[in-house]
Parts: sequence; C-alpha cells; structure tokens
Amino acid sequence: MRCPQPREDEQSTNSGWWGRRLDPDRSLGLRLTLASVAALLVLVPFSVLALLVVTAWSPLRDLDESLAGSLHAHALGNPGWASAMQTWTDVFGPGPLRVTVLVVVVWLWWRGARRVALWAATTTVAGGVLGATLKLLFGRERPDLLDPVSHAPGYAFPSGHALTAALATGVLLLVFLPVAGGIGGARRRRAARWGLWLAAVVVTLVTGLSRIALGVHWSSDVLGGWVLGAAVVAATTAAFATWRGRVRRRPSAPLTEGVFERESPSTPTAPGA
Repeated sequence: MRCPQPREDEQSTNSGWWGRRLDPDRSLGLRLTLASVAALLVLVPFSVLALLVVTAWSPLRDLDESLAGSLHAHALGNPGWASAMQTWTDVFGPGPLRVTVLVVVVWLWWRGARRVALWAATTTVAGGVLGATLKLLFGRERPDLLDPVSHAPGYAFPSGHALTAALATGVLLLVFLPVAGGIGGARRRRAARWGLWLAAVVVTLVTGLSRIALGVHWSSDVLGGWVLGAAVVAATTAAFATWRGRVRRRPSAPLTEGVFERESPSTPTAPGA
C-alpha cells in the first residue's frame, strides 16, 4: 500500500522560514535573502569604521589628522597640484557621474535591456539616498584647516564623492563588461575587461583621494564612501543574479561577465542587443 504524499502546502510549512527564503521558486524571498547577505558581508567593515569614527578612536583620528595636514601643506605649496585635484573632483563629482549613469540607463532602455536599466537606476538612487541619510545621522564635521584650498558644504561621513564614484563606476563596469565579452579574440576580450576594471579603479581611487588632497574630507570619510558604495553594488547585483536563476538563465560571473539579460554575454555587441 502506497503512503500518501505530503501536500504542497504541508511541504512548504515543513520547510521552515529559511527553506522559504532559499527556495528558488520563491523569487522575491530568495532575491531579498541573497541581497541582504551580500550587503551584510560588505557592510561589516563599514559598520566597524563607523563605530571607530563615532567613538573618535585615537589611532584613526591621528591618521586622519596627519594625512589631512600633510596633504594640505602639499596643496598650499603646489598650486598646480591643487588645481588638478579640483578639476578632477569637479569632472568626476556626483553630478557628472549621475548624469553619465542616467544616459546609460536611457541607452539600455532603448536597447531593450530594461531589467539592466532598472538595476542601474536602482543601484545609483538607493546608494545616493543611503549616503545622504547616513551623513545626517552621523553629522561629522569636515576638516577645519587654515587657508583652505577648497570648500564643500554639508557633513563629512561618508564622502559623497567617494560613494558616488564607487556606485557609478561599479554600475558602468558591470554594464559594459558584456560589451567587452563580445569583442573578437580572447586576447582582445581580456584586454578590454582589464581596461574597464582599470578605468573603474582609477576613477574611484583618484576621486576619493582628491577629496582628502583638497582638505574637504578625512581619509576615513573617503574609505567609508568606497565601502558603502561597494556594499550597495554587491547587494543589487546579487538580487539581479537571482532573477536570472528564476527565469532559468545560466549562472553568471558578474566580476568577469558583468550584468546582462541575454543567455550569453560573449556574442552581443551591447547589453540587450
């Protein structure tokens, strides 16, 4: 005599809360779970840094003040250096970078890659709102230097320039990695991917460092912006990856293949093409 099979609702109940969160058939729950785990892993160092900032941990405070003082002295003695840093921070500031992402979002939407467009827009907006909220929450004052070479409004931690640079370059990198994957020849594809990664890292690092060089941020402000930006990109990318699994797309490797909707990033000339 055959034993009766458990009903579907009974199986769901027996699976428990964690089972439902990790069930591939429950798309939203799985996406939220993986996104939360990804964000948590990157937010741990940010939380530690924020705690050190709030408690004014002396080694960190000494490092902040030492770097701010030495770079400010260098800027005062080298006007050309200060001017170059100011130009860089203006060109790669939050405004221009957000406009660049907006243009790419419109292009993606026009190309038909609408989920990628929504991912890019969500990542940029969510990161910006989170950064602005944390600035108000921490209320950290900016460096107060004699004879400053630059000025900036608002609170310091985390750095909005560093955060936006990490968000924007992360989004643009993951959007255009599939384009690099469509270039003919393995060597050319590898060179294109390395070029994209190099550009993203240089823009992110130099933008953050320019804020310290101009005396408008502490080094820990910039580090906090970088880490927070990485956390937001990691979380939204994990959520997007689970959508691919939900619609039976093959697993992707975002660090080498980027974010894309089509089955294979090696053939299209552009995302969603």
